[in-house]
Amino acid sequence: MTRILRNIGIMAHVDAGKTTLTERILFNTGRIHRIGDVHDGNATMDFRTLEQRHGITISAAATSCTWKDASITIIDTPGHVDFTIEVERSLRVLDGAVAVFSAVSGVEPQSETVWRQADRFGVPRLCFVNKMDQVGANFDAVIEELVERLGAKPIVLQRPIGCEHAFVGIVDLVTMRAFVWEGGAHPRETDIPVNLVDEAKVWRAHLVEQVADADDSALARYLDSGDVFEADELRALIRLCVVGGSVQPVLCGSAYRNIGVQPLLDAIVAFAPAPADRPPVEGVNPATGETETRAASAEAPTVALVSKVQMSRYGALSYVRVYAGRIRRGDTLVNAATGRTERIGRLLRMHANEETEIGEATAGDVVAIVGLKATGTGETLSDPAQPIVLDGLATPAPVIEAVIEPRASVDHERLGQALAAMSREDPSLRVSTDPETGAVLIAGMGELHLMIAVETLKEDYHVDATLGAPRVAYREALTVAAEVDHTHRKQNGGTGQYARIKLVLEPRDPGEAGLLFENQCVGGAVPMLYVSAVEKAIAAAMSEGTLAGYPVIALKATLVDGATHAKDSSPLAFEIAARDAFVVAFAEGRPHLLEPIMRVVVTTPGDHLGAVIGDLQSRRGSIVGADMRGNVHEVIACVPLANMFSYVNTVRSLSQGRATFSMTFSHYAALPKALQTRVMAEAC
Repeated sequence: MTRILRNIGIMAHVDAGKTTLTERILFNTGRIHRIGDVHDGNATMDFRTLEQRHGITISAAATSCTWKDASITIIDTPGHVDFTIEVERSLRVLDGAVAVFSAVSGVEPQSETVWRQADRFGVPRLCFVNKMDQVGANFDAVIEELVERLGAKPIVLQRPIGCEHAFVGIVDLVTMRAFVWEGGAHPRETDIPVNLVDEAKVWRAHLVEQVADADDSALARYLDSGDVFEADELRALIRLCVVGGSVQPVLCGSAYRNIGVQPLLDAIVAFAPAPADRPPVEGVNPATGETETRAASAEAPTVALVSKVQMSRYGALSYVRVYAGRIRRGDTLVNAATGRTERIGRLLRMHANEETEIGEATAGDVVAIVGLKATGTGETLSDPAQPIVLDGLATPAPVIEAVIEPRASVDHERLGQALAAMSREDPSLRVSTDPETGAVLIAGMGELHLMIAVETLKEDYHVDATLGAPRVAYREALTVAAEVDHTHRKQNGGTGQYARIKLVLEPRDPGEAGLLFENQCVGGAVPMLYVSAVEKAIAAAMSEGTLAGYPVIALKATLVDGATHAKDSSPLAFEIAARDAFVVAFAEGRPHLLEPIMRVVVTTPGDHLGAVIGDLQSRRGSIVGADMRGNVHEVIACVPLANMFSYVNTVRSLSQGRATFSMTFSHYAALPKALQTRVMAEAC
């Protein structure tokens, strides 16, 4: 029997039912024999004490199971925006995803975020409309929102039989048969209920019309004879469309009641792409700088990407996706970016926090390696004879930071070691030291992110720490271009220091980030060795800024001219000159502070709509939209992060506990002058 691989992520907004669905998948495939529950704190995939306590997924967990003739690797990802890095690195190494939507709440804010992430990586998706048994469930409304809010191209493969408390099964439009769950684990196959036959025929015709043009001969048959496709033929057409990314199949069910889970597994096997269906992976040969590709073949030169590093009882546990070739115990691979070699010790196939040792991993496998010493998250392992560097992982910039200190003074060293290990596991958690006070700062994606970090310190590293009041992670930026001609000269006897540079600093376009450096020196006025020193110094200066010590968000720096001395010039002299020139030019460029603006979505009953809107406006928020969704209002606003701390308590008070909200980073905007003056004064 041919081994079929499927690497699938489960993604959604928080509370849409991802972990519950994963739990039912594991039960139906025989991977577990007792169903756990998120609310009871015993779900297989939420194995960490913190996850069980908070009832949310914090870190992506991998498992594997078998369904029919397929081996399926599943990664259950977090739904909370503070842990979006987990979704990012999971989607980077997956071949497909199941997007879960609540039939009651529809497309929610984090649903949009993860959908866009999947778009960016070109990951084909299936959609599962969950919670069809809950009050307010509306399958057709979710389909409309998939189109309107996500720009998706849904193809409906199933229709629900009943709704809310009367939901009992589904109509399969591919086979035109009904499947009804009557309390057992397995459905009963039957004829389509009479009252749904006409509706099923209409949706079946729409399905065939959507997928017929995937194949020229199928389209010709459809135009000549209409719907003459057998179930297997239709499945093949659907698969062509899904693998190509042109459509997203939509299924429905209730994960909690185990309705629709087995048909979803069938759909994953039938329609989700195998590793060989995905385009060959591209990378850069570090020796030549040329772009090369690797096909998903066990016989190709080995290449694998490290997507996550996690501390375990064995030490560092590195999750890798093998894109090509094979990895065996005892192999020697190279970190293609650094050139350092790694010897492969133990290979593990993970099931949440349990593992099975394996002897070999081949193209398409997602496995864990114990004890990598020189390779971190986002780096590539490859065949030493044919190295290739794959694109790494994009790490979002933190928007909030706070001072952290141990309760016991003797724990200062242990705190530093623990934070270093945690930031290696989670690149979106940044650790730094305040240059003025020497205080340790941690920065992250939100209040929950920092709170979980403190709890992790206590649970996993036995360091009891306190968190200071959260601070906004402001950014600095230029508003106009500035030019400076600066000479650094120092002579104290012996070899001196001399460097002259003419530097132009300019703001970059909105949405751009980082340093764009250009060398326009002609005639070798500044040798390349010194040009590199200038670029390095400017990048370092950007990390601290000049107004209030915050990083510069984006900058274009152009080295226009310069001069050297035969004896006194050196890379160090040009670094010092560049740093000094940066300070002068940045001050002349009318710099200002930027503050993070959050996209806040509040769902509230109509009785409290006015109070919610008024409160958001009092926080310097601008209302972007307010729509009715079922029997509640959805208010969308852009609000400065500085005014959103502890908002959860306020929104509960305003709505008598009936409103909910979500918050994601939107963009940076100029801080008002009066507030900028205050922030700068506090930084001094």
